[in-house]
Amino acid sequence: MSAAEDAEWLQWVTKQFGSIAGADKEINLEEFKSALQVKESFFAERFFALFDADGSGTISLEELLKALSLLVHGSEMDKLRFLFQVYDVDAQLSSEHPGTGIAAQLQGWGSGSIDPDELRVVLQWCLRESAIALPEERLGDLTLALFEAADKDHSGSITFEELREELEGFPEVMENLTISAASWLKPPPPAEKSCWPRYLTRAYWHNHRSKLAFLGGYVGLNLLLFTLAALRHTGLGGWVVVARGCGQCLNFNCTFLAVLMLRRCLTWLRATPIAKVLPLDQHVVFHQLVGYVVLVLAAVHTGAHVANFSRLARRDGHHALTEYLFSARPGVGGLGGTASQTGLALQGLLAAMLAFSSPCVRRSGHFEVFYWTHLSYISVWTLLILHGPHFWKWFVVPGCLFALEKGLGLAWWRAGGLRIVEVNLLPSKVTHLVIERPQFFHYKPGDYIYLNIPAIATYEWHPFTISSAPEQQETLWLHIRSLGQWTNKLYEYFQQPQLPSPEPKPLSRRLREKRCRRWAQVSVGLGETHRLCSVKCYIDGPYGTSTRRIFTSEHAVLIGAGIGITPFASILQSIMYRQRKQSCPNCHYSWSETSASFQVDFIWINRDQKHFEWFVSLLTKLEMEQAEQELGGRFLEMHLYMTSALSKNDMKAIGLQMALDLLAAKEQRDLITGLRTRTQPGRPDWSRVFGKVADERRGKVQVFFCGSPALAKVIRMHCERFGFQFFKENF
Repeated sequence: MSAAEDAEWLQWVTKQFGSIAGADKEINLEEFKSALQVKESFFAERFFALFDADGSGTISLEELLKALSLLVHGSEMDKLRFLFQVYDVDAQLSSEHPGTGIAAQLQGWGSGSIDPDELRVVLQWCLRESAIALPEERLGDLTLALFEAADKDHSGSITFEELREELEGFPEVMENLTISAASWLKPPPPAEKSCWPRYLTRAYWHNHRSKLAFLGGYVGLNLLLFTLAALRHTGLGGWVVVARGCGQCLNFNCTFLAVLMLRRCLTWLRATPIAKVLPLDQHVVFHQLVGYVVLVLAAVHTGAHVANFSRLARRDGHHALTEYLFSARPGVGGLGGTASQTGLALQGLLAAMLAFSSPCVRRSGHFEVFYWTHLSYISVWTLLILHGPHFWKWFVVPGCLFALEKGLGLAWWRAGGLRIVEVNLLPSKVTHLVIERPQFFHYKPGDYIYLNIPAIATYEWHPFTISSAPEQQETLWLHIRSLGQWTNKLYEYFQQPQLPSPEPKPLSRRLREKRCRRWAQVSVGLGETHRLCSVKCYIDGPYGTSTRRIFTSEHAVLIGAGIGITPFASILQSIMYRQRKQSCPNCHYSWSETSASFQVDFIWINRDQKHFEWFVSLLTKLEMEQAEQELGGRFLEMHLYMTSALSKNDMKAIGLQMALDLLAAKEQRDLITGLRTRTQPGRPDWSRVFGKVADERRGKVQVFFCGSPALAKVIRMHCERFGFQFFKENF
């Protein structure tokens, strides 16, 4: 840093210190802990003791700036010595040397070595900070791995020189060595600002060209319809022109709302070339957008007619405005002159549908309110046919398709339903359902279905991604995270000691007998979290998503956050089946269903250790399949991230990450998941991740994401920067 930057940094630190320190201008241990925002107090106390130069029990601004200057601007050796002192737990300030704080400590005060017990204590606290739970035996293995690697002379203790030598084997640690206390007081780097807004950049327009073209066409068509209708009524006054123009646009938009919800038709379109032109993945977003447009057009349409009726009432003097609005009048429009009354009813229904469709209603445990008010679309379309003389011409074809789709769904329901034959209650309130698969039920990897379980809610249908592969013939898997009222009821229902178990159908009985035999071989009892059952359910689907594009990709990057792995679980299983060699019995020619150039990077981001248990068995099978492939034939690279774990550049985690790396290299297994793939701590550095993908140059890159909208926005921006196509899972 330059002298000017040093002065600015000092001014910023002084301001931060003043906002935390009291009237005595000192920071005590509790204030220091709060500032560091640490979950456990061990490291905060270690840092505080080393920062407290005079041993007074508080830190002054002078002491803090002196220590931080050494750590932030000091040499690599200074930082390493501080790290050593943090790990040297029995190193305490000597009462015979008042004033010997961090500087003296760096010169060698304390025991000067780290023994196995000290290292074990430090690693134990590292694990707590990272929310990693290990049995005592594995903690011992972790301690031994690091201690044996660092204790070069086998003296039974680690000296500073031995620690320095071991750290040199981890270049990224040496490069990023810092502590959270320094980053807390360092001013945040200024955000890089582009000279152009994001929405005006070339990358944004390139990656959103189909959506933007569709929006442009949609706006243009509405303007054209408005203009043509207005021109036909120019002689009837300005208010009539506006009303008729909006009315014609409403004919189109109210029909288009139904088109955007033709899920079976849209799924079929995904298999056609038109899928490359139309933004089919955004059909729900466009449905919401068109809903808002309909409400605005209806309000303007109604307002223009009210204004025109008011003008007529004033001109004639014989009829009040209320007569125009609430009395049927021949010539006004609509069936029997009821245009005014049906129009007001439509306005009220549309407003109610919009109000109860808001996220705050759907996600606050009142889904049934959204569901029942949305069913009023039947009344809306009926009133539109009565209200507008030409609406039926727009609606006849989409309406018939909509009725056909609903009829197919009703046929599934009338068929008698299916059975949930097995349930597994997983960590973090995830319910794994195993449902018997209908005989003629065909789907693609990543597809989703609507699920109805009468025992939970008779009329509610909710969408969930199928997490099993299509090649799995007998059952369907669903992994459902408890996030709302219905999903919480589902989890609690299967927690009951006694589940209903009526006499199953023949298919269900066969499945139950097969699974009973299989589980009898694996364990004595399934326990309370994993049980066989027979619960009635109904499904509607399958429906396609953007993930259907994966098998046509050259280089696919699959990113799942938490339970967002479910579509990719199905896809990865399907890939595993397709990669298996098949051979001709006559000529012995062998082949696999996927292209030899097909490459997949799979990234799974989880908050804590337990979440990996959801699909660890699947990932283990994938690794085994990969191990059997020849080096050139391997198609999959897995990257696992645990966000609760402290990153490698955090002082509190450096020793832990070194120990985990050493033990993983020794056992060829990750200690956190048991997989061969090493679990990375913290959040992904997307610039580095996508930069590596771009450098590999293995074909056109398509990124598929399923997870939170906030993370989707971040990943989308990085995709625009690197020129990757981005697809997000939407319901």
